[in-house]
Amino acid sequence: MLNKMISFVETSELPTDIANFKVHAFTEEQTKKDHLVIVFGEIISNKPVLARIHSQCITGESFFSMRCDCRFQLTESLQKIAKNGSGVIFYLQQEGRGIGLSNKIRAYKLQDEGMDTVEANHQLGFHEDERSYEIIASMANHLNIKSVDLMTNNPKKIKALEKIGLKVNKRIPILSKSNQHNKKYLKTKEKKLGHLF
Repeated sequence: MLNKMISFVETSELPTDIANFKVHAFTEEQTKKDHLVIVFGEIISNKPVLARIHSQCITGESFFSMRCDCRFQLTESLQKIAKNGSGVIFYLQQEGRGIGLSNKIRAYKLQDEGMDTVEANHQLGFHEDERSYEIIASMANHLNIKSVDLMTNNPKKIKALEKIGLKVNKRIPILSKSNQHNKKYLKTKEKKLGHLF
């Protein structure tokens, strides 16, 4: 048991066409959601670790949806970590910015009718972003990670990590691949959610 919020489950090898990673599984006590930390190379505790916080996106990552940039960001992060020789991805089961898969599809329907991603979440009774990053503190502690070079376009992730006591040494911009289906989505992330592109 790491703390009351999350428990460690197991570690295994994760061979991919990018590199051979290790994957550490954790279970959140309250929600029973499973979260992963994907690791490559040796983690040296007194040095910043190349890292990304990535929320699960079944539509983008499993079905190759072009409505978002999640798959592109995940692939880019894995490649950067492999090229760097070490790094981690905190892979969190927080689909649809934390509203869940079914509600994400409901939000998609509202977007089909003209709303942007923030307006759709509000229409469904949610905040624009329902995600929480508190569990990362325990996951990082389990792997003896003290500071990170964070791959993100989202300043809120930097603030969230600093709030839980994890030092962000620097921010590294991450690729957001644009196409005709996600242009409005990316503009909304920039204008309404403060993402940096």
